[in-house]
Amino acid sequence: MRDIKGIPAKVKNDLEGIETALRENLNPHLDLIRETAGHILFSGGKRLRPLLTVLSARLCGYTGNDDKNFSVIFEYLHAASLLHDDIVDGAAFRRGKPVAHSIWGSTTAVLVGDFLLARSLSLAVKTQSMKVIAVIAEITEQMSRGELHQLVKKGDADLSEAEYMEIIRCKTAVLISAACRVGALIAGVGEQEELALSEYGLNMGIAFQMADDLLDYTADSKTLGKEVGADLKEGKLTLPVIYSLKAADPETRVRMEDIIKNKNFSVQSFETLLNMLKSHGGIEYTEQKAAAHISSAKTALSIFNNSKTKEIMGHIADYALKRKM
Repeated sequence: MRDIKGIPAKVKNDLEGIETALRENLNPHLDLIRETAGHILFSGGKRLRPLLTVLSARLCGYTGNDDKNFSVIFEYLHAASLLHDDIVDGAAFRRGKPVAHSIWGSTTAVLVGDFLLARSLSLAVKTQSMKVIAVIAEITEQMSRGELHQLVKKGDADLSEAEYMEIIRCKTAVLISAACRVGALIAGVGEQEELALSEYGLNMGIAFQMADDLLDYTADSKTLGKEVGADLKEGKLTLPVIYSLKAADPETRVRMEDIIKNKNFSVQSFETLLNMLKSHGGIEYTEQKAAAHISSAKTALSIFNNSKTKEIMGHIADYALKRKM
């Protein structure tokens, strides 16, 4: 949240409450779980998802005391997915630190990810809301499907924009959408507010992932927290590449594919590819698509009366687009 001026101060108490809830609800019982889960949970994440649950509930008039505890469902789910993703992707760094499986091994990382998933489901049950439980179950299924879809299409230069959109919707956007939707559900509001917040989160989640995908081509490794070009080396084709491949003439497309298919491409080859993405409009197109989704996210909030909470959620949407990390 550091990139949008003023937001950290406005949500300071909320973030502190979320941090406390993350530690108190973990209940690992084993030092190994505490250490491994803590490595990913307390390594500088911005708490976007749980914060959105808290803000969404407040926007809907919630005045209870359980919002922070229920909000951490989404940080546990997110952390579980990262532990598993890093193994699948063969990643070396996460947020500038060695990935968990490089320290404790893949078996431990997988099992701790499973623990965090189970912990999130246990917390969902405590809401005593079948709607909340159903939402968590549904998005867990969709997130897994998104990962499998991406795995099947790994390194496929023919990946379409529609397939890419479905992958990021399942992998990233549904979790952010659910975080907002559950805020509405614990506040007990009507379907209109619930759907509006779900739409806000979905559009912001799509833009968030597009902005993240752009970082692979616009940020240095220190800012990015991982090796520049890591997505390509992991066989992940994202929108800047997908669009540029489609826009390129046959000869240029072959040159681009040669770089993409070589997992050990040089810095010079990556720079060549980056210039092609710029000249064929892939970077600009992705920026424009992300901005359109942020606009849709803000529009979804229009049914709510103006308030400080609504203003903050608008700023967070801007953050999703403009973040540098």
